[in-house]
Amino acid sequence: MRIAIPIHSFSPGGVERVGLRLAEQWQAAGHDVLIVLGRARGQGSPSAPPLAYRTRREPFPTDHWETLWMIWSMLRFLLRERVDVLFCPGNTYTIVCVAMKLLLGKRCPPVLVKISNDLERSDMPFPYRAGYHLWLIIQGRYLDHFVGLADPMRAEIEQRLAVDPGRVEIIPDPAITRAELERFSRPRERIDERRQGCRFLNMGRLVTQKNQALLLRAFAAGCQPEDSLVIAGDGPEHGRLSRLVGDLDLSHRVQLPGHLDDPGAVLSQADVLVISSDYEGVPAVVIEAIAAGLPIISTDCCTSMDWLTGRGEFGVVVAQRDARALGAAIGKARGIVPDRAAMKRFAEQFTLERSSRTYLDTLARLACRSRRQRISTLRWRVREWRERGV
Repeated sequence: MRIAIPIHSFSPGGVERVGLRLAEQWQAAGHDVLIVLGRARGQGSPSAPPLAYRTRREPFPTDHWETLWMIWSMLRFLLRERVDVLFCPGNTYTIVCVAMKLLLGKRCPPVLVKISNDLERSDMPFPYRAGYHLWLIIQGRYLDHFVGLADPMRAEIEQRLAVDPGRVEIIPDPAITRAELERFSRPRERIDERRQGCRFLNMGRLVTQKNQALLLRAFAAGCQPEDSLVIAGDGPEHGRLSRLVGDLDLSHRVQLPGHLDDPGAVLSQADVLVISSDYEGVPAVVIEAIAAGLPIISTDCCTSMDWLTGRGEFGVVVAQRDARALGAAIGKARGIVPDRAAMKRFAEQFTLERSSRTYLDTLARLACRSRRQRISTLRWRVREWRERGV
């Protein structure tokens, strides 16, 4: 198969990282994978896998116009090259794929969409949320097949996108490799009362979606005197968060080290993972923490979070945007002692090697169905021409 994937840039992001990892696996399996890249730059550029990248020269910096630029880049690409199927690596790119369906019509290849974010979006004010839900129905009408990242997402996808069950599949989020699973799950020191302080960790882009400002306020309210917090990541909220750290008098207890290439290193030094997001899909960092046996404290930011935390066995889920509840959970973190062997068994379903094969099977079905439809259409036209004596 020839598989095309839109990627905005090499800037760090879970959707892009997983998309490129899947592409590398599919290429190794003998398929022709083409990355339509909006900008050939970003912090992740040095570690980008050796794939076939198609990049157009930017006439001006497109960072603030990346969606429009990606639509233009993908359109020019599809007009010039034949592709069997498009893989949409996350919700961010659905607008690009819908645009291709509208602009190219039947010439557009079938599209497989990985649903990477929460579809309810209770964080939005009602008018915006209603508009967003309408946009989801439009996606369900124009795009071909949808993949949820965990079992609880199936009903949400079918309902919000108004699609029948045959167009929805669950493929566990390929967030870790088998090698990473083994490395993350190595024996580690347990939290106990003899240690001075609990080491909390948050990893993710510093953007409003992740609501690390809420985390800082909750940590200030609920932490013990010797506790510490690392917020690993980079993004436009860095300056505001740095100022808030100072305002809350947490400079000696909170670190903002920026983007880290190796999550295993920080996971091995942490005691508890804390997620403060307003909305998520299936956060890769949660899967990495489960593999590492880390207790998890999270806001109820997606339909899968209760399931991901083992329905209370691996951690605690609190209400969204509730600093008091999050702070109380942080204060009781030492009481969370999950079964690390059970966490490793749970994490095994999320390996890249396992999920990539399932994705390939689904992509092949879409490509074959599209090919059969084209042949059927061609036969019908030939028969019509013969009847007209053409």
